[in-house]
Amino acid sequence: MGRVTERRKVLRIRDGAVSTRPDTLVAEEPLEIRLNGKPLAITMRTPGDDFALAAGFLVSEGVLATASDLRNIVYCAGATVDGSNTYNVVDVQTAPGVRLPDFTLERNVYTSSSCGLCGKASLDAVRTTARWPIADTPPLRLTPELLADLPDRLRGAQPVFERTGGLHAAALFGEDGELLDTREDVGRHNAVDKLVGRALQNDALPLSRTILMVSGRASFELAQKAVMAGIPVLAAVSAPSSLAVDLATETGLTLVGFLRGSSMNVYAGQDRIALREAAAQG
Repeated sequence: MGRVTERRKVLRIRDGAVSTRPDTLVAEEPLEIRLNGKPLAITMRTPGDDFALAAGFLVSEGVLATASDLRNIVYCAGATVDGSNTYNVVDVQTAPGVRLPDFTLERNVYTSSSCGLCGKASLDAVRTTARWPIADTPPLRLTPELLADLPDRLRGAQPVFERTGGLHAAALFGEDGELLDTREDVGRHNAVDKLVGRALQNDALPLSRTILMVSGRASFELAQKAVMAGIPVLAAVSAPSSLAVDLATETGLTLVGFLRGSSMNVYAGQDRIALREAAAQG
């Protein structure tokens, strides 16, 4: 897949000087996800890691939980009038016996790059039952210093962002701060799905000893994706939504927002943050 970026001519104005030049833009194309041959959802994404994206999406929907649940993922030919393969349609084939929720099969969702929940009938449809409760035993103990280092490390692992300035990113870190994986996409929810999908394909779920770091805000959907993958800590450089905080509180997820420099807000799961005794008392 080589369509991560595209070139377009732009008019550039700098301090009154006018010129034309090519500019590198992040590619955005629709991906239709089919489940056992039936159309399920369309998401606007940056091409690449499409199979992982589809698998991660189905983890968050509660359809897939282990590598054995997944039989195969293929690109569908004949997606256009002339029968050519656009590599914009994938079909996920589940293993025999995998239960398919009715609400998933009955809806056909258009998912935008800014809001993966657009088109959901209700929040009840999103609050799927997690296969694994958040159970990091013994619990993670993370210092503020370790968390403060993550945004810069995430930014340093964004090669396409450096060229385009137009991508969100998500990264998985180990409890010791080791960078385990990172993905970029026009949609932050897609970047998370790509991470989770890779983990599913590697039979690495649940991700019970990891930290999920995302660019931008922490929405309810991102909190839900973390919970569905068994991730105990979600950190974001911007604000969470009220519903994300509610979900984190209900499920035991540690939710950190406004993680910038040495500053951060911990909205839920404060017990995983290892504070100095004096600082905690103050």
